[in-house]
Amino acid sequence: MKDHAGQSISVWMATAELPSFSKLLMNEQADVCVVGAGIAGLTTAYLLGRAGKSVIVLDDGPIVSGETERTTAHLMTALDDRYFDLERLHGEKGARLAAESHSAAINRIEEIVCEEHIDCDFERLNGYLFMPPGKSTGILDREMAAAQRAGLSDVHMVARAPITSFDTGRTLCFPRQAQIHPIKYLAALAQAITRDGGRIYTGTHAAKIEGGKSARINTQDGHTVTASAIVVATNTPVNDLLAIHTKQAAYRTYVIGATVPAGSISKGLYWDTSDPYHYVRLSVGSDVLFVGGEDHKTGQADDAEARYLRLEKWARSRFSMMTDIVFRWSGQVMETVDGLAFIGRNPMDEPNVYIATGDSGNGMTHGTIAGMVLTDLIQGRDNAWATLYEPSRKTLGALKIFAKETLNVAAQYAGWVTPGDVKKDVLVPPGSGAVIRRGLKKIAVYRDDAGKLHEMSAVCPHLEGIVAWNPAEKTWDCPCHGSRFDRFGKVVNGPAITDLPAEEPPAH
Repeated sequence: MKDHAGQSISVWMATAELPSFSKLLMNEQADVCVVGAGIAGLTTAYLLGRAGKSVIVLDDGPIVSGETERTTAHLMTALDDRYFDLERLHGEKGARLAAESHSAAINRIEEIVCEEHIDCDFERLNGYLFMPPGKSTGILDREMAAAQRAGLSDVHMVARAPITSFDTGRTLCFPRQAQIHPIKYLAALAQAITRDGGRIYTGTHAAKIEGGKSARINTQDGHTVTASAIVVATNTPVNDLLAIHTKQAAYRTYVIGATVPAGSISKGLYWDTSDPYHYVRLSVGSDVLFVGGEDHKTGQADDAEARYLRLEKWARSRFSMMTDIVFRWSGQVMETVDGLAFIGRNPMDEPNVYIATGDSGNGMTHGTIAGMVLTDLIQGRDNAWATLYEPSRKTLGALKIFAKETLNVAAQYAGWVTPGDVKKDVLVPPGSGAVIRRGLKKIAVYRDDAGKLHEMSAVCPHLEGIVAWNPAEKTWDCPCHGSRFDRFGKVVNGPAITDLPAEEPPAH
């Protein structure tokens, strides 16, 4: 049973194999230690290795076992946040740098694929942004003008997207976007890292991360890695208590994959501007259509089944050739208050501790940008994008969003005084979980398929939010800052860095 980031299986997980690596069994030393083996961590390690640095990568699961394996792997300059919003938040120069960096990230992935001869279904194709039915297309005109000011001079309007099954109406075309099989790509990247002398250790939980003259990572098993620099690339930083977590929020996003006749849909990346929005692509063989969306804040909804059904209804009304739903999965997206990732030196930390977080729905390109920026910073080189992605930045135009998110987090602490989901643990059915109140305590109770109860504190060890049961992924999700734990309480996603403490069930 899949247990690391959730129970669902993405198409990538079902169609590729990853190389396996051993646990760290002794103290080690390197120029750089990277914590986290997703797209950001492995790209950083690869580029540093190519630059001659000795690198160690640590991950508490297998490589690529977090959110990277749950992406839909759109590689795009058409960012989740519109360019006219990026102009407002970061100025025209900032919007240009955002477009330039994401274009460069796609190019860098393509270069690596070619240089390393990676068979990972990389393909260039156009992307299309369209409005919901009956809505004015004025927003597309604004976006086209802003994208062109940002340097994307080839962005243009077309009468409709190249889909015969429904009329999108006027559509904004972003040429030369790309798609990829992320696990095939990163499996090859991991092998290249070890070829270049890098060391990758899995099943190795970083329990304590300290910068300074002799930076060190202490593992849960009692071993230590010392390094000249540390990169924390764990989707959201596990070495911060608050600094970054007030400036980004965790969201769950959902994907279905449906079989379609080969050649029945034109290849492309498709996005609409609905609220909630949708994103669409085909598999490399053109016989599976992936449709994603229906996002909600992590831990603040438990209606995954309804969201999958809404995705299916939306898709079938537009792609009538769909037959069976063959994949359903969800992933976690970190949305920053100003639309761009946080990449660089960790605020309020030693200068040799770096972070990469805030994928903002563009994880594959943001993760690649992280590798490029951090490699330059660690080597003492200037990088034209470093200021834009600086983690300590304060974006004045995002104050309203910041205040809204802060109020949302504060409201989640009401979970301390509410009743439990059920009154007694005996009411929790097999294969399910629920939060119960026992006196002053909130207890997270999971009953396994054999009927055995597993009880743990429902208090997230990060900042003491009350976790909620996620029935689709069989995880405990914190509604405050997005920490997640498997059904037995083992941490699988930060910012929490420790497990939910076990509780002894009372004698019945």
